[in-house]
Amino acid sequence: MTIKEAILKSLEDIIGLTNYNDVCNHIISNEYYAFKDAKTPNATVSALLGDYIRLGDTRVKRIKKSGAYFYYLTKNEQNISIDILSGESETLTSKIVEVDKLKTFNERDLHKLLSSYLKNTDTYSKTVFHEQSNGKDSNQIWTHPDMVGIKFLNLQTKASQNFLKSINRVDTFKLSSYELKKEINSDSELKKAFFQAVSNSSWANYGYLVAFEFSDSLNEEMARLNQSFGIGIIELNANPYQSKILFPATYRNLDFKTIDKLCKMNDHFNKFIEQTEKLMTATEKYASGSEKELDEFCDDYFANDTEFEKYCKDKRIPFDL
Repeated sequence: MTIKEAILKSLEDIIGLTNYNDVCNHIISNEYYAFKDAKTPNATVSALLGDYIRLGDTRVKRIKKSGAYFYYLTKNEQNISIDILSGESETLTSKIVEVDKLKTFNERDLHKLLSSYLKNTDTYSKTVFHEQSNGKDSNQIWTHPDMVGIKFLNLQTKASQNFLKSINRVDTFKLSSYELKKEINSDSELKKAFFQAVSNSSWANYGYLVAFEFSDSLNEEMARLNQSFGIGIIELNANPYQSKILFPATYRNLDFKTIDKLCKMNDHFNKFIEQTEKLMTATEKYASGSEKELDEFCDDYFANDTEFEKYCKDKRIPFDL
């Protein structure tokens, strides 16, 4: 057998839900495939199982339970309890029950993934902590987003930079707003999150709804909402550099009255605007220092792949190696 044939054969043998470690052990114990000198055969199996899903191979499906992925053959679906597939069962296999007891990740754990993705696109981003403003007035919960970002127009010559600034300084940067969710699985969840993003991003050039997982059944409705209201949609990946914009955001002019309101409401937002203005107005002599100051003020991001893999393991964020 090839390794892919061995994976499919193992899924067929196991019938029910299973994880990549069990599939790997099944392959080895039944001698379906010889990994030879491979040091991490389970990592190889994990990656190939993930490929089935990412490439849309209809033979394999997966579900997520308490932060872990479990796989099964589509043709075995009729032999698996609907309660298990819908996540409603409490009588799963011992290994699934064990995983269910583990702590799952928090929504705010996703912020470093998003900041790393944005940094890779030359966007500075900062978390806006709701508890610093919303705690004073619960009616302000849909006023500002989870994160804000700014991207500067990178012109290469001093002449073009000065020329653009002399015409309209607003054209030298773009401000974005990001509303984050762990997962969105239903039409009602999508609409609630989407219109929260609409409300929270009214001030920005671009507004985005970001989630770690979207149900495939929501694609058509996401396209409709995006076309109607201009809010972009980003699917966040545990490997931040594999995150992708599902639907682009529509450009809008800045709403300075709302920006002023947000600055009064939240110290983090106010400081973000201050740091941005400081960099924009810095002379050439102090520009690098101002850029470094903004970078240090903004959210942390991963320096390498090892960092994000360790982070995801520590936070129990599911990812395919």
